[in-house]
Amino acid sequence: MSRLTATVGARVQSIVYGEPTPEEIDAELRLTTRIDLAHLVMLGDRKLIDAADAAALVGLIERLRAARFRPLHDAPTPRGLYLAYEQLLSAELGAGTGGRLHTGRSRNDLKATATALRLRAELTQLVSELSRFQAVLLARARAHRDVIMPVHTHFQAAMPVTYGYYLAGVAHALGRDIAALRRCGDELDRCPMGASAVAGTDLPIDPTRTARLLGFAGPARHAVDAVASRDTALRALAAAAGAALTISRIGTDLQLWSSAEFGFVAFPDRLVGGSSAMPQKRNAFLLEHVRAKAGAAIGAWTAAAATMRATPFTNSIEVGTEAVAAVWPGLRAVLEGTVLARALVGGGRPVPERMLARAEDGFVGATALANRLVRQGIPFRTAHEVVGGAVRRAVGRGAVRLAAEHLPADLSDTEISLPALVAEQRFGGGPGAFDPVFDSAYADLTGHADWLRAVREAQDAADRELAAGLAALTGSRTRSPGDGGVR
Repeated sequence: MSRLTATVGARVQSIVYGEPTPEEIDAELRLTTRIDLAHLVMLGDRKLIDAADAAALVGLIERLRAARFRPLHDAPTPRGLYLAYEQLLSAELGAGTGGRLHTGRSRNDLKATATALRLRAELTQLVSELSRFQAVLLARARAHRDVIMPVHTHFQAAMPVTYGYYLAGVAHALGRDIAALRRCGDELDRCPMGASAVAGTDLPIDPTRTARLLGFAGPARHAVDAVASRDTALRALAAAAGAALTISRIGTDLQLWSSAEFGFVAFPDRLVGGSSAMPQKRNAFLLEHVRAKAGAAIGAWTAAAATMRATPFTNSIEVGTEAVAAVWPGLRAVLEGTVLARALVGGGRPVPERMLARAEDGFVGATALANRLVRQGIPFRTAHEVVGGAVRRAVGRGAVRLAAEHLPADLSDTEISLPALVAEQRFGGGPGAFDPVFDSAYADLTGHADWLRAVREAQDAADRELAAGLAALTGSRTRSPGDGGVR
């Protein structure tokens, strides 16, 4: 390369550039060549490449894509995969043609654009999977809206709710996590192509055209920022880790509730495992994977953030390569945890009689009874003492639930069935107002679906425009690249 006459040795090369598998080569170069094709259309529009060279480059790139880049599987890569690919173009077409592809750009803006395209694709997939999980939560919430259970605080039975109401609450939390990921996706509206190495170029390129062909709203506003920044990737990983945290918490509840001591939830055999030594065991081991995925996501964010820390604000290996490398396994961990959690929530079934019995034996209607006294004009603290005394007397007599004889005269004829108490808890977003609680979460889900549809339609439009641009450039019908990844 230019003034250089030697390169790194084999071991250093392996450390720095890796030893990509055929699948990894295909994935990386499929993004790279999509950018190449858009760049060639722009160069042709601006008369920065002649038609014959452009047609030759497009034809070879399309053949490599169709062959899944097999010619590069065994090619030496002393300076990395991208340069091996570029050298192949020049070897096949001659330097006078192959060398024109890199006009008006750098590996810096190319790499930043590839990262943005991949991140957009992975965020879209993650939003899709999380939305499917939210849909399962809401479907199960509606099905089990009347299944009475105790909600716990400090691991003690606290108040009566329903299993469906609990699931709807998780759906609300997950909806906010999805919204955070959508915001990160919306940030990916500026295409780094055109920033070149770090300060743009003096060649009369058209970054707006390239951006549109790749499905971006427009070009980067600042060249240094375009190649220096991967903050959206870091925010996306943080948002994904937030979703994993939410999922890990329902995982903890379900593991506790599926234990023999609780017996609130039962999983079918396909979702549990046995023991190699203890024949009686039914281990809900998938929930442990669900919970662990959050740790993997948090660790990935920590690694990426620590690697970016205090780096110079320009293109740097620490940011663009090392830090970004930690992002992908973190996002994958969240995706995998989401798929597992969806299967578990969808396959798990509540045990209504067990839930109801534990609620009835846990004095969880006590607060509602105190509130009955409040409605009769008694101060809450006084009512709290009165009902607390009734519970104390019941426990002293060996009872596990309140009966009429334990209650003061003011409450002796009060309806104390748990379904009735739950129905009355309709203020402040309580389970008695299930329909508005459900409807608001469902509205969030609908919004996520609309966002996904808009993203995919925008990518389809970009695919069509790129195909048309390639056809005009080469004077032939060119198949749409159609693999921007947001499917």
